[in-house]
Amino acid sequence: MQAPDFPARHQSPMLKNIRRLTQAIFLLLFLWLFLSTESRGANELGYPVKIFLDADPLLTLTTILSTRRLDTPILLALFVLIATVLLGRVFCGWICPLGTLHNMVSSLKRRNVTEKPRNLYLWKYLLLIFLLVSSAFSLQLAGITDPLSLLIRSLTLAVYPLIQYATVSVFDTVYAWNFPVVTDISEFIYDLLKKTFLSFHQPHFQQSVLVGLLFFGILALNLAEKRFWCKYLCPLGALLGLCSRYALLNRSVSESCNGCGSCSEVCPGGALPDSRKNWRKPECLVCMNCDDLCPRNAVRFGFSRKPSGAALDLGKRRVIGSIVAGLVAVPLFKVSPLKKAGAAEPRLIRPPGSLEETEFLKRCIKCGQCMKVCITGGLQPTLLEAGLDGVWSPVLVPRIGYCENRCTLCGQVCPTGAIRELALEEKAAVRIGTAMIDKGRCLPFAHATPCIVCQEVCPTPQKAIWLEAVRVKNRTGRTMTLRQPHVDLELCVGCGICEAKCPVLGQPAIRVTSIGESRSQDNQLLLP
Repeated sequence: MQAPDFPARHQSPMLKNIRRLTQAIFLLLFLWLFLSTESRGANELGYPVKIFLDADPLLTLTTILSTRRLDTPILLALFVLIATVLLGRVFCGWICPLGTLHNMVSSLKRRNVTEKPRNLYLWKYLLLIFLLVSSAFSLQLAGITDPLSLLIRSLTLAVYPLIQYATVSVFDTVYAWNFPVVTDISEFIYDLLKKTFLSFHQPHFQQSVLVGLLFFGILALNLAEKRFWCKYLCPLGALLGLCSRYALLNRSVSESCNGCGSCSEVCPGGALPDSRKNWRKPECLVCMNCDDLCPRNAVRFGFSRKPSGAALDLGKRRVIGSIVAGLVAVPLFKVSPLKKAGAAEPRLIRPPGSLEETEFLKRCIKCGQCMKVCITGGLQPTLLEAGLDGVWSPVLVPRIGYCENRCTLCGQVCPTGAIRELALEEKAAVRIGTAMIDKGRCLPFAHATPCIVCQEVCPTPQKAIWLEAVRVKNRTGRTMTLRQPHVDLELCVGCGICEAKCPVLGQPAIRVTSIGESRSQDNQLLLP
């Protein structure tokens, strides 16, 4: 039997191993920064995970377009763009932590050599056009679908609370069993986890189920097709794909290629590497699997100025349709009655340092970092309280947690400046709302029962809640002196601690609304 005229498929997987090591390093770095983005007792953070968001060209570009200002940090994003122009989509193939998770889930899928990529790769480019056009007309929606913002939001609101709850439950169960040696070992491990991994308090977030189902659903798409999100839906991948169209690092195929299709089997981007005519360079993730596994050593990567690959043809109708959709989305999202002056949702209490609502929504990318660092857990994701364009933006829910007087962490982690970083002295003068008393539920007013909790916990230097001594009669006719609380509208900053600590359960007797907030000239109770 005649021997084959090409070497057997035993090429060294060196490049593949190097790429996997690089992906693991960046994923671990991302997770370490994510865990470090949390208060450890001091009002400062060492290395917040927002450094990944600062390096995101899509978020940087859409923020600049929506605000028409260049005050967003751009150096890291420019570095990623330059690297893409030189090397191609190395960020997607070697760095992106969500892409690495997609790879890990994809490894669970059984290999099907007959599987062909779906012809849906244009979707992400059309989504990119939609996001850029809507951003140019002040509608910031990129953070909802951007992979890094999506990952941080999903980890913050759903995955991390789930893991913490499950971990604590396991150790609590082992502790309850009280086995002599096992319990001692588990307590040692538990103490170690509390110092390194677990949060000080169990995080609780509204919509955690919704956000978690969306995230796990996106990961589950890899079981239908490997890196489904990256191929068809990722707008950041589309932006980097356009930048890599004329990258200096090019893939070339020699004449020894016999079209066996081995490269297509291992291509995670669906770039059709086995087709010289239809090769999609913008879809190449520079994983170099095809170079490692080519049985004829026909594939090479090298630097050249000669463009390679088929032209990217989105179709005029599709492009026009995406542009029109981006234009129509702006008034569609803005006609909500909540946008009318004086008609905003009164419980929409933004974090201290937040810009005026219109400017805030132009910058907020819904990444969830401010919610993660809130030490009381009071910052929660909105659903429709701020309109469709404000979905998953932060709102303070005092009944869940108040705004700590000595904390400015939310401004430290905001990557776009939607929440300004405040000094503690500056924060003391910022008002995020005003407390109001419901006399029908307040114990001293409605039930002739002594209570001064709201006044006791008020943190302002001169108490914003003052007490009036009033003589009243109880049901038996006995005269007694009660101190009834009143709110000083000039001193109240709306921190919400009075509502959080009110002993009246259900609907508290004192509630905070956004009325009187410093950031708005319209949402005021008193005339200037």
